[in-house]
Amino acid sequence: MKWTNDRSGNVDDRRGSGGGGGGMLVGGGLGTLIIAAIIFFLGGDPSAILSSGMGSAPQTEQRDLNANELKVREFVEMITAENEQTWTKVFRDNGMDYRPAKVVMFEAVTQSGCGTAQAAMGPFYCPADETIYMDMSFFKELEQRFGAQVTEFSIAYVMAHEMGHHVQTMLGTTQKVDQLRSSGRYSEADMNRVSVATELQADFYAGLWAKQTDNREKFLEPGDIESAISAAEAVGDDNIQKRSQGYVNQEGFTHGSSAQRKEWFMKGYNTGDMRQGDTFDALLK
Repeated sequence: MKWTNDRSGNVDDRRGSGGGGGGMLVGGGLGTLIIAAIIFFLGGDPSAILSSGMGSAPQTEQRDLNANELKVREFVEMITAENEQTWTKVFRDNGMDYRPAKVVMFEAVTQSGCGTAQAAMGPFYCPADETIYMDMSFFKELEQRFGAQVTEFSIAYVMAHEMGHHVQTMLGTTQKVDQLRSSGRYSEADMNRVSVATELQADFYAGLWAKQTDNREKFLEPGDIESAISAAEAVGDDNIQKRSQGYVNQEGFTHGSSAQRKEWFMKGYNTGDMRQGDTFDALLK
């Protein structure tokens, strides 16, 4: 992908700051954190597991960021800016106002509005403070453990997916899903289907962002869309279940199959139309 000249001031880089600060760890040890990474990667509000547990979060030493880390920050600032510009325009075109999300870059552990954020949980969006939290080391895990093709644009896709969750918060979708979950009227299987619809819609919004931003900036290069699809397919529920348990249980899906994730990302990309992203109607009939 081609870099643009845009940079956002809504990125908080906490790497090298000596984080930790005695926050609460997620309980259950490393095994639980690995499971959390699988469950919550590209997910929504992880507060249910973030807020539990005991013990002090590990301290990281203060240090200066190296040249590569500074370049990564510049990249994240650029992608954040492109999300802000695209979604401001999309909302305006649909008669609405858009409020930008914030992005926090961290390493190992940091505090979020949803509780203590751990690197092993992967990137996530916290609706409580309207902030995306990202430990960039997760992308090595994505490549090594899940077989994704990690490129600059696959990282941009992950950020766009999390921005999609912010769009859902701006539109009230997140709040409606929370009301369904807290009502107690729906079975676990029903809520899993709602979760799948929520995640696939975020994939749709990521595809829409790619199309609308390319229309404005012409930043896509050959292979970029394929790398985004590779990342989306790698974390499909069926792919993860095959790798972790050797078989697929569709009733246990919470994020959608690899084929569904590809389908909805491409629908967003091919249409570029916010009105075409009703994954709930498609899955919950």
